[in-house]
Amino acid sequence: MGKIICAGLGPGDPDLISVRADRAIRGAKHVAYFRKAGRQGQARRIVQGMLAPDVLEYPMEYPVTTEIPFDSPEYNRILAAFYDDWAARLTDLCESRDVVVLCEGDPFFYGSFMHLYVRLRDRIKTEVIPGITGMTGCWNATGQPITWGDDVMSVLMGTLPEAELLRHIGSSDALVIMKTGRNLPKVRRALQAAGRLQDAWLIERGTMPGQRVARLAEVDDADCPYFAIVLVHGHGRRPVATEAAE
Repeated sequence: MGKIICAGLGPGDPDLISVRADRAIRGAKHVAYFRKAGRQGQARRIVQGMLAPDVLEYPMEYPVTTEIPFDSPEYNRILAAFYDDWAARLTDLCESRDVVVLCEGDPFFYGSFMHLYVRLRDRIKTEVIPGITGMTGCWNATGQPITWGDDVMSVLMGTLPEAELLRHIGSSDALVIMKTGRNLPKVRRALQAAGRLQDAWLIERGTMPGQRVARLAEVDDADCPYFAIVLVHGHGRRPVATEAAE
């Protein structure tokens, strides 16, 4: 019986793949990865030139991405069936071989592999290799620390209701806002209402070719690709002991 090895690929730059993941990828005979139909796929692009010449590839093509609302029952039904199907296929493949599944960032941090993992972990041996998160690559691209001292950092989804975004923004020192894209106008309004817009950055394709780092206030709402994250840096809280002494 083989096993599933999920290799976290990090934020996008192949040089940021861990030694352990690099070893698994280069030695793989069977490799699976997610992609949008008709596209190469971000995970596959990251490992370009790393795979063995005789590797067998299994593109797992999403049946739906942004065509219907992500929170609709139909979206959930279609994606659940997709993950069920691929969990069954990977289980069959692992009857006599190991299969390496590629996953951008860290597999257990909003990674698509999580949906396979919960279906596979009780069927076959499954190993997960951690990866540097995409947000880590993005805040390093800004050239300044994301947090200082006792700063509280919140990771938010741009898909949240605007009122909920505003509530979290108002109670956090540092912010990472993912899933921007078409949600950027809503994110901008929430940041503006909280008085944080001028401190916000938009990082597009962090650590990857074509990386762009720009002030969010200077970016047009329509100019926001899928691989973009909004960041607001913390500035550090004064230690409690110092405040008491004063």
